[in-house]
Amino acid sequence: MHWREEGIILSIRRHGENAAIVELFTREHGRYLGLVHGARSRARRPVLQPGNVVDATWRARLADQLGTLAVEPVSLKAGTFMENAAALDALLSMITLTQLVPEREAHPRLYDASRFLLDALEDAELWPALMVRWELGLLQEFGFGLDLSRCAGGGSNEDLAFVSPRSGRAVSAEMGAPYAERMLPLPPFLRPGGLSETTAAQVVDGFALTGYFITRHVLSPRSMSMPEARLRMVSRFTG
Repeated sequence: MHWREEGIILSIRRHGENAAIVELFTREHGRYLGLVHGARSRARRPVLQPGNVVDATWRARLADQLGTLAVEPVSLKAGTFMENAAALDALLSMITLTQLVPEREAHPRLYDASRFLLDALEDAELWPALMVRWELGLLQEFGFGLDLSRCAGGGSNEDLAFVSPRSGRAVSAEMGAPYAERMLPLPPFLRPGGLSETTAAQVVDGFALTGYFITRHVLSPRSMSMPEARLRMVSRFTG
């Protein structure tokens, strides 16, 4: 059994003297583990870092075995994130949440979004809104996608302003006004045809929206709390 595919490194766990168990996220094979020999070598250490993209070849005698991985560098950006605390928190948040995806289950849309986000993390003006959208995509992959395209109460779809915390559906300003205190704000950049430019307050609203449903549907059923990296990331927009 073997396959070859590009993948994002999620984690590296030392195994013995010179090997490591590497966790990858790939487009067609999903989240996969494999043993990399010589992982502690001087040449391999810069490659085997979370957030790096590698060309990976997995081999095993049987499909259910751990298997071995051979990796070659494709995009080594992990080092640049180490010098940018905000981008590093975003990267670690993305990695931690991706690790909740079932092992060996393909999620090509989430992988494509992850690769796009990785490339955008060097642009401080761009990545926060993309991170919110990435989290919306994560919810979709878990089967809890939000409907932000039309008013759940039959109101105008041109003035969507809230999201129902119960149904995850958008609500117009008029229909949601009487219940505003119980609603979640829908930031303009997430509305249909919304503006690409965002403010820090809108980003905070976006993270509050996705965070509410990630906690409710993904973390709480696993008795988990929000990753520390994500808490730090969001706090940078509220200070």
